Amino acid sequence: MKRVAFNTLGCKVNTYESEAMMQLFLNEGYVNVPFKDKADVYVINTCTVTNTGDSKSRQMIRKAVRQNEDAIVCVVGCYSQVASQDIAQIEGVDVILGTKHRTQIVDCVKEVIESNQQVIKVGDVMKESHFENLDINQLSQHTRAYLKIQDGCNNFCTYCIIPYARGKMRSREPQSVIDQANHLVSQGYVEIVLTGIHTAGYGQDLEDYNFYDLLQDLVKVEGLKRLRISSIEMSQLSPEIIQLISDSDIIVDHLHIPIQSGCDTVLKRMNRHYTTSEFASKLDDLRKRLPKVSITTDVITGFPGESDEEFESTYNWIKDMKFYQLHVFPYSKREGTPAARMKEQIHGDIKHQRVQSLIQLSERLQREYIEQFVGQDLDVLFEERNGDYVVGHASNYIKVEVPFDQTLIGQMKTVHIESVSNLNLQGSV
Repeated sequence: MKRVAFNTLGCKVNTYESEAMMQLFLNEGYVNVPFKDKADVYVINTCTVTNTGDSKSRQMIRKAVRQNEDAIVCVVGCYSQVASQDIAQIEGVDVILGTKHRTQIVDCVKEVIESNQQVIKVGDVMKESHFENLDINQLSQHTRAYLKIQDGCNNFCTYCIIPYARGKMRSREPQSVIDQANHLVSQGYVEIVLTGIHTAGYGQDLEDYNFYDLLQDLVKVEGLKRLRISSIEMSQLSPEIIQLISDSDIIVDHLHIPIQSGCDTVLKRMNRHYTTSEFASKLDDLRKRLPKVSITTDVITGFPGESDEEFESTYNWIKDMKFYQLHVFPYSKREGTPAARMKEQIHGDIKHQRVQSLIQLSERLQREYIEQFVGQDLDVLFEERNGDYVVGHASNYIKVEVPFDQTLIGQMKTVHIESVSNLNLQGSV
């Protein structure tokens, strides 16, 4: 029996795409095995958003080659899109695909077997105008399903390589999204997470149909208990979408809204199209409509030229905004982006200190936010066992633990919150 093993780096979009490619292998009679096991085919779905992503991608490629010299090693994704020639030089790599042609991965493996030649299919994604449908019939996670609705990004932030790796924004056909949502619910998934490279940019390339329209259609999917948006830019959080979230029992009260910096001069150098005051004003409107909403965000620190005063401005602004949680990244220089050519690149030690400072702030903000729910009831979707507890997420994305009961996994139950432990809530059903 043929065995295939996947290693997925990076974002939720990659997770979705790996599941879809795995489905193609399963359809051809392969069985999925853990990446650490001996396999006939290894697939490394790469990330290039930071230097660390590049490094880990190369590390996983070499690990696959070591584990079975006779295996066919396939490298796909963002890093192979922008650095295919570098990857081609790594001994043992057989198939290189970028961020298109992934539906052909099994055929590429067959081609290598027949020709004993390396196969490289990396096209110009900047010319790509059609969404590549990668359907999933069944996911390895049994409660929450990711549904990719768009690809690409038109923003060209000065620090970001992703538009060059993913191409321009393109949306999945509305009926295809709705059909996939119905299929996932029929398979027993009660929560769907909408994901993409620029998720809420969905519909910008469609006529008379946008992200708000899609949300309206998806909340009507029979049997769907929760709909989660993986990420949304503040500029796309329209009054209509806020109202829809407020009115809906299905769209969750958690939003991930990237800020990247809390300092206007840094935002301008980043080519982010908003100011901190505009962001704060919309956040205020959102909280008036949804008082208990949890807001998570992304922050990049150590961007070229970021002075101590600019960092302090970011720190204080974030503290005042009371985000639920921060995803903190040190600036990573990406060749080919405008920021890589900027003067005043920040030393690694300074970046590290600033990252640690923001992580500590994040933990403080997280504790302040979750403590307000002690004594309240929350609806929790239980997902997995963790020692003596079963763990799930409330709609606002807070982790909740209750004493272990196998029958709870995959169920949504109301939990009375009794205490806080390690930034998780604990309670009883």
